[in-house]
Amino acid sequence: MASRFIGIDPDTDKDHCPTVWVDEEKGEFVIQGWKADERLAEEVRAAGPLPDYEAVVRIPVRMVDILKEACDVADARVQGTDR
Repeated sequence: MASRFIGIDPDTDKDHCPTVWVDEEKGEFVIQGWKADERLAEEVRAAGPLPDYEAVVRIPVRMVDILKEACDVADARVQGTDR
């Protein structure tokens, strides 16, 4: 996987925290986050099934700039430019 590290939650301990990458080969976001509790998973299931091979993860809103950067990197890939 040719993943590009974008950023890590600035308010956590740097060992166990939400992180964002872009897989440049597959054109996908890779998100590490906290596991959703059952209540949140049920809310998600209300909108549609949650297959065994998928997971619901949470990341803090304070990471919005990191997510925007990941979107910019992915968009540049689609547009054929490099950031």
